[in-house]
Amino acid sequence: MTIIDVAKEAGVSPMTVSRVINGDPGVRDEVRGHVREVIKRLNYTPNLMARSLVTSSEIRIGVIYSNPSAAFMSELLVGVFEEASTRAAQLFLLKGEQGRPPTREAIQGLIDQRIAGLILAPPLGESAFVREIARGAGLPMAVIGGTAPDALCVWIDNDRAAYDMTRHLIGLGHRRIGFVHGNPDQSASIARLAGFRRAVAEEDGLDIRIVPGDFSYASGLTAGETLLDGERPPTAIFASNDDMAAAIVSVAHRRHLDVPADLTVVGFDDSTAATTLWPPLTTIHQPVRELATTALQMLIQEIRGGAPKGDGQPRVTVLDHRLIERDSTAPPRR
Repeated sequence: MTIIDVAKEAGVSPMTVSRVINGDPGVRDEVRGHVREVIKRLNYTPNLMARSLVTSSEIRIGVIYSNPSAAFMSELLVGVFEEASTRAAQLFLLKGEQGRPPTREAIQGLIDQRIAGLILAPPLGESAFVREIARGAGLPMAVIGGTAPDALCVWIDNDRAAYDMTRHLIGLGHRRIGFVHGNPDQSASIARLAGFRRAVAEEDGLDIRIVPGDFSYASGLTAGETLLDGERPPTAIFASNDDMAAAIVSVAHRRHLDVPADLTVVGFDDSTAATTLWPPLTTIHQPVRELATTALQMLIQEIRGGAPKGDGQPRVTVLDHRLIERDSTAPPRR
């Protein structure tokens, strides 16, 4: 018998059951009474060891990640570690491969380390498989860069950020624009594509090409080759992250194209990749470290009972983005 079985029987969320068990005053009296009756009827016994972690001086936090962008993950993990060091939190990392979640056995092994909560890095925050296991263990979750029911979520407005970048390209005079979208299973990818489409829909006479990617450098190489083949290639390419944008710059250089004189290339994230290649990328600054530190702060508050409560709904914090202009953009050749 797990906490998720109790929640199903009671018709509430696993988080509500956890709050009743922990004596959280934010639960209505009638709901509290009903849940306690179900717990008694099902003879459910809470994991007392896990409950003791809530009041211990050190909190154990699991971090599950599986992201093909090394630059993005480096920034995110640095942010989590820095924040953990100031909050007496011990981190336990678990990595999946190539954007896929770890196995059920691996996730259960992480839970068995007596963790009190989970941080899910993109794209795993939107993995129903991972969240189901976490809910079954009664663990609160913080999702970075995505949305999930009954979880703490922190992100930027990806739609608006992509819209801003696209309008910037149009403002430079570009009429032939390519767009490389990211992993279609991530809400951030969908929102960035929506922002791009919204911006180009406001302008007549544009020649638009959209090609797939998955946020990896390798997918950026393929996308760059696809977009630059043909008689009238785009004069500007907007890649959904910096890794793919860096790959497109590499493809342009192999074709003896000058960036930005012959081809404007822009990215998204403002990761180390944006400033370590030539020319440095114009990009959207996504505060990855701040996203990570905010997620950990929110999760610890949730564990200790100090965060706003909700049932079955994501609790969302939206951070600001900025458009950073560097040397990879210029007006098109006439």
